[in-house]
Amino acid sequence: MNILITGGGGYIGTELTKYLLKRDDVDQVIIYDNLSRTNYNLFIGHTFPNAGKIRFEPGELLDSRHLKKLLKDVDVVYHLAAKVTTPFANTDPHFYEQVNHWGTAELVYAVEESNVSKFIFTSSTGVYGSSKESVDEGVQPNPKTFYGISKLRAEDHVRRLKDRIETYILRCGNVYGYSRSMRFDAVINKFVFEAHFNKRLTIHGDGRQHRSFIHIDHVAEALGSILDAPVPSGTYNLVDRDLEVLDIVDVLKQLIPDLEFIFVNQHLKLRELKVKPSEVLKEKLGIRNTMTFKEEIEEFRSKFSF
Repeated sequence: MNILITGGGGYIGTELTKYLLKRDDVDQVIIYDNLSRTNYNLFIGHTFPNAGKIRFEPGELLDSRHLKKLLKDVDVVYHLAAKVTTPFANTDPHFYEQVNHWGTAELVYAVEESNVSKFIFTSSTGVYGSSKESVDEGVQPNPKTFYGISKLRAEDHVRRLKDRIETYILRCGNVYGYSRSMRFDAVINKFVFEAHFNKRLTIHGDGRQHRSFIHIDHVAEALGSILDAPVPSGTYNLVDRDLEVLDIVDVLKQLIPDLEFIFVNQHLKLRELKVKPSEVLKEKLGIRNTMTFKEEIEEFRSKFSF
């Protein structure tokens, strides 16, 4: 089985690659990435098991000619590449539209002319906009940001494939947890780093806003397991838990008693979003939280150099 991962050099891509290389039925993993985030940690300081199966192919999502050539012998596509930000950020509309929307469109066009049999797309819970009540996949998306809009438009292109091949849209919550290629603009990762080294956090708003989260290990496991799990094509929420920002702070305060935190614009009520985990993914993939949130954060801190 030959697999193409767009955005394979990123946070999720690094852990997914590690997961896929353990499978005997995987012959080749093609990492397709333009390295726009200048994150090279996938490539340095370690050696993957079965590293001979990896092929790096630098390229752009909008380069449809390049994509069509690559897809010639590919069986499965993981589409992770995106202009990524936190769910409520609202800047750079042109880049979101070009990369997330039209880049996905070009990839889908190329897949339609290929022999690819399975397509897995990582969307975002940001497509729901905001909600004080937990939302499931039956709720009509109502994105509030350029990022969310671009991901929802990308979903529309991906759904064109569902009548031809197995097609999965996984709406991921905020991803957190240690990885060589981790992002430090994600709220939990940022908080853990600042708490560990600076002993001080800055909280925007009153801290009561909810977000949906999922650990990076669970994302990689879900993406890898869906290759042969009896999951029907469809759209699924890939989240572990909903947390208030203050819930995160409380755990960090338990682990680091001298932690200080300050509020910025504490009077503001920021938008919040609660998302229900997919019951189908829970049942079919069997992924469960085996650690408490506090235990996850303790393990995360153990990865720091000092």
